[in-house]
Amino acid sequence: MTTTTSRSIRVGGHTVEISRPDKVLFPQDGITKGDLVDYYRTVSRRMLPHLRDRPLMLERHPDGVDGPAFMQKEVSEHFPDWIHRAELPKEDGTVTYTVCDDTATLVYLANQACLTLHRFLSRADRPDHPDRLVFDLDPHGDDFTRVRDAARWTRELLDELELPATLMTTGSRGLHVTVPLDRRASFDEVRAFAGDVAGFLAARHPDQLTTQARKQARGDRLYLDIQRNGYAQTAVVPYAVRALPGAPVAAPLAWEDLDAPDLTARRWTVSTVDELLKDDPWHDAPRGRSLNAARKRLAALGDGK
Repeated sequence: MTTTTSRSIRVGGHTVEISRPDKVLFPQDGITKGDLVDYYRTVSRRMLPHLRDRPLMLERHPDGVDGPAFMQKEVSEHFPDWIHRAELPKEDGTVTYTVCDDTATLVYLANQACLTLHRFLSRADRPDHPDRLVFDLDPHGDDFTRVRDAARWTRELLDELELPATLMTTGSRGLHVTVPLDRRASFDEVRAFAGDVAGFLAARHPDQLTTQARKQARGDRLYLDIQRNGYAQTAVVPYAVRALPGAPVAAPLAWEDLDAPDLTARRWTVSTVDELLKDDPWHDAPRGRSLNAARKRLAALGDGK
């Protein structure tokens, strides 16, 4: 069998050299680096709006999913100059993050065996003010019915607060419910509000939901995880590939998809990309909202207990 050592892709005015495109990254599935590149190039039009202007954490698997992996914050020195960067403060200095604003960058990162992109919930120009609030519905086991129920209950409460939200499989175990924000509130304010919402939900459904961070304290209840709502914390990007058997992907959903009997967190994969792209459930995604009125509505609901 002939092995291809490299191939060149011309995209967006840049030539990206794909090294060892035949290298297998998912041994159980036979999915190669070339397949990963092709997948990200295929989904780029849908994926880029969720990436632009956002600092990234890169999850890299240079020897495939069965080999060692690492999470990369600081942009590599060998990355080409045309890849955008964002230098942001940290406690003892700064970090220069990769920013993926175009298809060429997405293809280049795939060639670096970056399987999964994790994004800031804020944009690089105002890193302390998020435009996304995420509830990560993290199940205790593999019972996806609990995840469906938690998503419905979360949406019901958000509707009461008049906060529209989107739904996404994580490609791993659970679902993300995401509220678009107007970037007026700081991360501290958003995190506090998310904690109040999660606490209210857990009080409404105490036998099914919990806000306990310690696994030993959760029992078999579903964990309402709000920990991603903080500066320099990240969440998996829509359409990102996960380093799991079958190469599942994080897939945007319509709320009606919760009723689909075959829905799981790993329902869509690299191999089912054509089916995934048939419809765009987020084509009319809501605009960012202020939390001011929602805080008052939540307080009123609490007073009415």
